Amino acid sequence: MKSYLLVTGDFVKTGGMDRANFALADYLARRGDRVHLVAHRVAPELLAQPNVTFHRVPKVANSYLLSSPLFDWMGRFQAKGVTRTGGRVLVNGGNCQWGDVNWVHYVHAAYKPESRAGRLHQLKRSVSHRLFLGAERQALQSARVIIVNSERTKRDLVDRLAIAPEQIHTVYYGIDPQEFYPASPNERTELRHQLGWVPEKPIVVFIGALGDRRKGFDTLFLAWQQLCADVYWNADLVVVGTGAELPLWQSRAVEARIASRIHFLGFRQDVPRLLRAADCLVAPTRYEAYGLGVHEALCSGLAALVSARAGVAERYPSQLGDLLLPDSDDATELAARLRRWRETIDQSSKLVNSLSNKLRNYTWDNMAEKILDLIIAGSDKNG
Repeated sequence: MKSYLLVTGDFVKTGGMDRANFALADYLARRGDRVHLVAHRVAPELLAQPNVTFHRVPKVANSYLLSSPLFDWMGRFQAKGVTRTGGRVLVNGGNCQWGDVNWVHYVHAAYKPESRAGRLHQLKRSVSHRLFLGAERQALQSARVIIVNSERTKRDLVDRLAIAPEQIHTVYYGIDPQEFYPASPNERTELRHQLGWVPEKPIVVFIGALGDRRKGFDTLFLAWQQLCADVYWNADLVVVGTGAELPLWQSRAVEARIASRIHFLGFRQDVPRLLRAADCLVAPTRYEAYGLGVHEALCSGLAALVSARAGVAERYPSQLGDLLLPDSDDATELAARLRRWRETIDQSSKLVNSLSNKLRNYTWDNMAEKILDLIIAGSDKNG
């Protein structure tokens, strides 16, 4: 029985990197391998498997930053035991200083977060960014194998951290096709009834944290103001996510007199259901190593407008080029793209279907199998 140690904050099904790490751990466990997990949280279905061992790291003051020294120590401590028996260790970015396999989901050197929340919140983000930058650089320089989630991420590692390109391997995220799929007309009608959405009114969805400006909600908000000034614009915006800036945007919606056209849902656990009931997703993100939320929307049959610089944009064929936003700060252009989408909504849906089918044919197990192949190849290469 082969042993693997995976080190990441959370092995759960919410969030991009958390979902991906869950998928890899689940795949290894179902293969019958011995799986050790250093984390703050692990989903119950993983813990229920007898060959999975959870090495829990307390989350100090509910803060990833304050917990990071203890997290790094626990990861290195468990890594020593696993490698003594011939096992392999996979860490994420700079979360643990261990030079084996490093799976990079986000490059801190590629983006510095900006926030308009309180000064204390801004100071915390600034300190976190500096610390994570140093840990990231150190961990990647010692890695034997580096796996990334997009070619965008690979370029960032080469350009910003001077990592040799031949050391980096791109493996795209997978999907659960039983969870994310286009709804039938009857299912969609029933879902919209359950959610209280008017059947004939188009619904545009934004999914993302509102703790800073990385996800570009400020650009979408300005675009939505422009659109709502048009008497012919009949779509509503649904916002899924929470964060320090959520109260600010709720207040601004009231001040701009568009509160009835923007529905803030906060954190939701029924995202697949929301996507199947919606019509379009917008992600004007300023930095996105990949963009699993966009991937999930496409698999659900939605037209998804996303920044052309996001990693997931690599998956778009040329026919869907109008869904790629050239400038995350250009609210007027975003509004124009949304108008064009609304005018050609049926045509857009047909073009998305082909990409949706392709993405749903590449599952989380397909992704995990590719990663395992790279781990084994790295082991053979390094003796």
